[in-house]
Amino acid sequence: MTPSKKLTFSRRSFLKTSALAGGGIIIGFNLFNSCKSDVKPAIDLSQLNYNDFNAFIKISPEGKVTIFSPNPEIGQGVKTSMPMIIAEELEVAWEDVYVVQAPLDTANYNRQVAGGSQSIRHGWTALRQTGATARQMLVNAAAAKWGVDASECSVKEGVISNAKGETFNYGDVVNEAATLEIPEEVSLKDPNDFTIIGQGKGNVDIDRIITGKPLFGLDYKVEGMLYASVLRPPAFGQKLESYDASAAKSLPGVVDVITIGKKVRAYNEAGNRNWSMVMSDSDKVVVIAKTTWDAFKGKKALKAVWKTDTPLESTEKHDEILNGLLTGKEFNTRRKDGDVAKAFANADKVIERVYESPFLPHNTLEPMNFFADVTDEKVNLVGPVQTPESAQKVVADLLGRDIETVSVDMTRMGGGFGRRLYGDFVYEAAEISDAIRKPIKMVSSREDDMTTGVYRPAIKYRIAASIKDGKLTGYHLKEAAVNSNMYGLIPNFFPAGAVENYQVDTANYRSNITTGAWRAPYTNFLASAEQSFFDELAEELGVDRVKLHMDLLENVKNNPDPKIEYSPERLQGVLKLAVEKSNWGKPESGVYQGLSVYYCHNTHVAEVADITMENGIPSVKKVTCAIDCGIVINPLGAMNQCKGGVLDGIGHAMYSDFGFSNGVPQSNNFNSYQLIRMGQTPKVDIHFIESDIDPTGLGEPTLPPVGAAVANAIYKATGKRLTKQPYMSNMNVEEKILG
Repeated sequence: MTPSKKLTFSRRSFLKTSALAGGGIIIGFNLFNSCKSDVKPAIDLSQLNYNDFNAFIKISPEGKVTIFSPNPEIGQGVKTSMPMIIAEELEVAWEDVYVVQAPLDTANYNRQVAGGSQSIRHGWTALRQTGATARQMLVNAAAAKWGVDASECSVKEGVISNAKGETFNYGDVVNEAATLEIPEEVSLKDPNDFTIIGQGKGNVDIDRIITGKPLFGLDYKVEGMLYASVLRPPAFGQKLESYDASAAKSLPGVVDVITIGKKVRAYNEAGNRNWSMVMSDSDKVVVIAKTTWDAFKGKKALKAVWKTDTPLESTEKHDEILNGLLTGKEFNTRRKDGDVAKAFANADKVIERVYESPFLPHNTLEPMNFFADVTDEKVNLVGPVQTPESAQKVVADLLGRDIETVSVDMTRMGGGFGRRLYGDFVYEAAEISDAIRKPIKMVSSREDDMTTGVYRPAIKYRIAASIKDGKLTGYHLKEAAVNSNMYGLIPNFFPAGAVENYQVDTANYRSNITTGAWRAPYTNFLASAEQSFFDELAEELGVDRVKLHMDLLENVKNNPDPKIEYSPERLQGVLKLAVEKSNWGKPESGVYQGLSVYYCHNTHVAEVADITMENGIPSVKKVTCAIDCGIVINPLGAMNQCKGGVLDGIGHAMYSDFGFSNGVPQSNNFNSYQLIRMGQTPKVDIHFIESDIDPTGLGEPTLPPVGAAVANAIYKATGKRLTKQPYMSNMNVEEKILG
């Protein structure tokens, strides 16, 4: 990157500015995100007079800055890292920045979404330009007051200086700056001059989180609010036939019992089905009460009769169907290079494996909940959702309202992992409030979330490779999945471009079980399958595991393909770093190592797992993780994201299982569904590639590779290739783990 990079951009596409009533300035961008920051020095920044603020940057007469963040915060850290980007270019002290969560505002922000590890990647340039433009306008205003050229002025931590040594803080010139034209060109800082970006900053909400102050959707309350608990069909494929609410209505605190579902059916029947509406068409019984506990007790007292509407499915049948799809003739070819069939026909040997993964619930710490207040004039929605704009649009259509009358305020979320991309809980809350015309909060229990939610689809992969004269000549991947298949870019991930004859096919079975995105969709298991297969392939070829990958990546470098999504150089870089930092190939006695390298969500990752065997049970002791995500905005937050992804990946690959019997989920809480436990968490050693390349995301990329790293290490220890998750169940040691 050049020392002072000049960018020319359209005012309409990036920035908006306006004077504030009573003085001040608002500057914002219309791309992907904005920012926040909340570190409180001696002054309580939240109590300063920032004038009438709207959706962007606000500057007080004291020179302090408020940054409003439009993006949902699900624990991925954007509420800290995105304000850091603006503050860096604005040239203010981090201690002088205060962060506020913005409501949904499609007039000023574009794509207010939390998903796909894309917030930083899409917001990077616009956030920098927002901060840099504000800085330049403030400098221009100071220069005009002094009667000098702006080029003679400098700024540091919110203080503007001229050649004579005179100074203004931002608050001294904010009103004048608000009246100036937006400059067509601004200079962005050289990364070498960053003082905020690249420095570890604590979570701006951490004080409120650890002291239990209101912050999450479950914390939100208004005067006179009621609570709602929803009784949904106990099995996928069932609908409500009748119910008896007399016992429920007699309980203390229960206000009413109603049914909902009519509006959702009408919406769907009109052909308006939105991708975020993943929910049953059945009527649902709703208990309205004065407290959450009263509502939960009332729901347990309901007596409902359910009828079968569509076939009641079971895990055994899903297995049979997916196996049939793997061997069947019906599929979609997503990528085809060369002639795989010919390569296999001419091969000395063909290796084939089938890899299997179960359905999984999302298990967010905070169960689904949402507040709705529907009146004749407006619809006010508040709560934790990853897709507020979709929620606004669907609710407007659902209730027959003008979209301008529907507002959505976002709370911090106690986890998302893709579950809160789907707004079923928002639509239920809106329909309930519309029916009773009172403010309500719909709250799900853990059992509700686990048994009537949205799941990671069960998927199987059949991978085959051909070998001729000791070389890999062909590679064929076929995916069989419930409801949907891998999205379009994934077939262009590694090993695409590395093997001359390469083909990816997909097939799916349409189920009445609701499925959707789950942290690192599809790659969360595909990486485990492919990288386990490559470990076996290296052994079959008699080639060092690292050398096989390096050589294949050289093939990509020597035969450039614009469709390839990953960088072979960057994958080689993380592989080398992981090998170096993990002491690969030289473990201590009794330690077994497994390797995995993968690209997804625009980020390159390599991981090495160290395991030991304890009473016949594998124990993951350490995972070394090398990551190339470009510039690291907030190293502290990045470390937390990467470690969380690794631990989440280990836990679900090793222990978590979920199935159905006659449409009924077979687990409803953590006594029968195992997440990783504290005693099972390894040390996670994180290393970032130093880079000046624009940053990419970290919420998901460290999860996919770790399953294969662990499986490959277990193979080293036991000689057993694991092809089905969860691994522990398929090593016949589940009782030892759970016992």
